[in-house]
Amino acid sequence: MNENQKTLHKFYAAFATSNYQDMISCYHPNIVFTDPIFHTLEAKDALNMWKMLLEKGEGKTVIEYSNISANENEGTANWIATYLFSATNRRVVNRVRAKFIFQDGLIIKHTDTFDLYKWSQQAFGFKGYLMGWTGFMKEKIHENAVASLASYSKEVL
Repeated sequence: MNENQKTLHKFYAAFATSNYQDMISCYHPNIVFTDPIFHTLEAKDALNMWKMLLEKGEGKTVIEYSNISANENEGTANWIATYLFSATNRRVVNRVRAKFIFQDGLIIKHTDTFDLYKWSQQAFGFKGYLMGWTGFMKEKIHENAVASLASYSKEVL
């Protein structure tokens, strides 16, 4: 196993045990994180997002990861998060494909992709089924996530 594969294993093992410090130790100080909900977060915002999500999960989020692959520059992994979405208390099983770019032995770019429509159906039920595919609903999900992160970030300062 090369060093970047070890870094990804460390990241996901820490995620699975809600170990925030070990997770962020895998990130470069100039990390750029992207996903369908938060869109693009840089540096401190990306770190605060993970801390917020772990705290909201209260140690009850189940993380499974597989297919970790990496070379000296980039890597990939698959992971599944099973949790209760805090806004609706509905169970979500989110299947994610992650891509990474490494610099100085750390993750400098992390991109998660998943089906936001499937996620919204699970998170919001019938409302997500009817509206989750629309640009309006996708934007509302994004706006609420970013607002929640901004509020959380003010609290942790």
